[in-house]
Amino acid sequence: MTVQPVRYFGDPVLRERALEVVTFDKELRSLVADLDETMREQGGAGLAAPQIGVGLRVFTYRVGEDQHGHLVNPTWTVLDDTEQTGPEGCLSIPGHRWDCTRYDNVVARGWDMYGEPVEIEGTAMLARAIQHETDHLDGVLFLDRLDPATRKAAMAEIRQAPWFDPTAPPRIKQDPHAGANPLLRGAHG
Repeated sequence: MTVQPVRYFGDPVLRERALEVVTFDKELRSLVADLDETMREQGGAGLAAPQIGVGLRVFTYRVGEDQHGHLVNPTWTVLDDTEQTGPEGCLSIPGHRWDCTRYDNVVARGWDMYGEPVEIEGTAMLARAIQHETDHLDGVLFLDRLDPATRKAAMAEIRQAPWFDPTAPPRIKQDPHAGANPLLRGAHG
C-alpha cells in the first residue's frame, strides 16, 4: 500500500472516461489498496482511480466506521426518486464544498478486486459517495452538477486556490443527464 498523490481539478485525466477492468490480478489488488490508503490519508469518503492518475473503473469508499469497501466496473440505479441536497466536496478540489443535489437511495453493482459480484444499497451519505465516485469514472465532477449560479461562484473560488494551475484551464461539463427522464438521470447501467 502506498499513498499516491491526488490529481487536482484541471488535470485532464479527471475528464476522461475510465476503462473497464478486464483483468482481476495482483496489480488490481494493489490499486485498490493504494486507493484505500490514499483515501484514508486524505480523509475522504471515496476515491476513484482517475483521481490518482489511473484510468480504470475502480473506486473505494468509507462512510462512517461500518460502510467501507470498493467497487470495480460499477453501475448504479435509483431505488426511488427522493433527492438530497447538501454539502459535497472532492479530494481533487481540496478545501471546498458546495451544495449538490443527488439521489438519496441507490443500489450499486460491480465486482470486488477478485472478480466476485458485489451489490451495495446506499442511502444518504453512502448514496452520495457512490454517485460521486461513479461520476469520476465517467469524467464528470460534482461541479458539473451544481446549479449555474453556484458553479460560477465555485469556479471563482477555485481560481483563487493555492493548488489551482492557471496554465491548465479547467473544463466544465454540463450535466450529461440533464433533460433525461428524472428517474433515470444520473443512473449508470
